Amino acid sequence: MSRIEAQRNILDFTLSSLLRRKRKNAALILVYTLVVFLIASVMFFTHSIRKEASLVLKDAPEMVVQKLVAGRQDLMPLDYIEKIKGIKGISSIKGRLWGYYFDPFFGANYTLMSPDDDRLPSGTIAIGEGIAKDRKVHAGDMVALNAYNGETMLFKVQEIFSAESALVSADLVLMSIDDLRNLFGIPKGKVTDLTLKVRNPRELGTIAQKIVQTLPDTRPITRDEILRTYDSIFNWRGGVIIVILFVAVISFFIFAWDRASGLGAEEKREIGILKAIGWETSDVILMKFWEGMVISFSSFLLGVLLAYAHVYFTSSLLFEPVLKGWSVIYPDFKLIPFIDAYQISTLFFLTVLPYTVSTIVPSWRAATIDPDLVMRT
Repeated sequence: MSRIEAQRNILDFTLSSLLRRKRKNAALILVYTLVVFLIASVMFFTHSIRKEASLVLKDAPEMVVQKLVAGRQDLMPLDYIEKIKGIKGISSIKGRLWGYYFDPFFGANYTLMSPDDDRLPSGTIAIGEGIAKDRKVHAGDMVALNAYNGETMLFKVQEIFSAESALVSADLVLMSIDDLRNLFGIPKGKVTDLTLKVRNPRELGTIAQKIVQTLPDTRPITRDEILRTYDSIFNWRGGVIIVILFVAVISFFIFAWDRASGLGAEEKREIGILKAIGWETSDVILMKFWEGMVISFSSFLLGVLLAYAHVYFTSSLLFEPVLKGWSVIYPDFKLIPFIDAYQISTLFFLTVLPYTVSTIVPSWRAATIDPDLVMRT
């Protein structure tokens, strides 16, 4: 018998062996696919949400300077700008006016800001899609907000931000500087914080030190620090997801170890018969290798495809409550796929390799025993 015919016989016997135990293998593929689906979903979701956050925050100010009183942020006097301007390396500096507004009726927090330009006349606002859905308002409708002194201020909705920007604008309200000062009671000559641009990003640390030396009651925050803060927030929010991943990995290894603990009586007799009719040990191992690869690779592909659909077509339906947390207004957005070869290879070696090895090891043990002894057991 030629080697080609032997290889063909091995493949034919592998397929027939899989079909003879189709119910068992179908259940095996189902469990295997679920494990791969869960692990892949976690990997795709966490990687994409981190990538999304980094893209959103790439346009954040290079440095933000806050004024501290008793360890908490306080309003920043505008004359601090003149004191900081003299530091070399700063290309531009400007004050920023913003704050948080709690809506007791809907139980939601809004982020209120004043734009850099004068596109919003007094008495008008631009709101995010999340607020518009929550309050059921459209462009041209009136929105009432309670000022710091208890008075009610009415604003006309001039614009509703598009769904494409929902990730950063779902809870955002833009209004003129004068309206924002009147709403929060912020006196003229003070802003919420300062934003800086520098000529050389490598000098951010040095400039931050000089700012603290000039104004000891301030706290400079660089963009990298903001990114690390958001990263830690996602780590905290992803705690439950990490636990799910850990449980899934442990469950899978228990599953693979149970598979490696030994073959069933039927499979041992099958190997004994193959050895008796002239099969070599290498042929038996190759047959079991292909059998394991068919099951593991099919489960791997199916699990990855299901995970892709779950994360990128259903917006991570299983992880949505974890991601939202306590938020009342949360954007409806679809994650942009960020999948690279490293993720796929890591997932492949984490799921396919252990199972494949677990099928070869017991087969090798059974194939090295005398065929007559194997068939009696």
